[in-house]
Amino acid sequence: MSEMVNETWQKYLKQLQLHPLRTKAITAGVLVGCSDAIAQKISGVKKLQLRRLLLMMLYGFAYSGPFGHFLHKLMEIIFKGKKGKETVAKKVLLEQLTTSPWNNFFFMMYYGLVVEGRPWGLVKSKVRKDYPFVQLTAWKFWPVVGWVNYQYMPLQFRVLFHSLIASCWAIFLNLKARSVAIKKA
Repeated sequence: MSEMVNETWQKYLKQLQLHPLRTKAITAGVLVGCSDAIAQKISGVKKLQLRRLLLMMLYGFAYSGPFGHFLHKLMEIIFKGKKGKETVAKKVLLEQLTTSPWNNFFFMMYYGLVVEGRPWGLVKSKVRKDYPFVQLTAWKFWPVVGWVNYQYMPLQFRVLFHSLIASCWAIFLNLKARSVAIKKA
């Protein structure tokens, strides 16, 4: 079994080296799909909603993975050659003040408009009501993840690490973003 895991990991690393953007996008899509399946089960859905699952995977594939890929490349450009705890702190702060609010807002909008297919007015109202709580919760959780990511993860593994942690965060966001009407369905 461990030989098979090692072989799979080696193939993954090769793909990550040869096709970094594509590999990160696929990885994010798969992980978001897994987190959605878990969120569906936690919320009591009897039969897996395949359309929802695929739309969530699309989010990971088309947005989350590529966004992370380019974010970490940009961070390396902005902080080129700089190391140390002060630089890590600056990266975490920059990420938390810019991309964190945007990503949470974008996810909630995508979920309401695309995944649930709700009208703009309902989604806007839901986001207005729940976004502050979601973002404040994010600011309690993600800075620690960001610190570990920038301090200890090599650049090529940052999106993978972030995607693994984000799959757990996505369960929280997924459950928080759901409309009350959907919860009762």
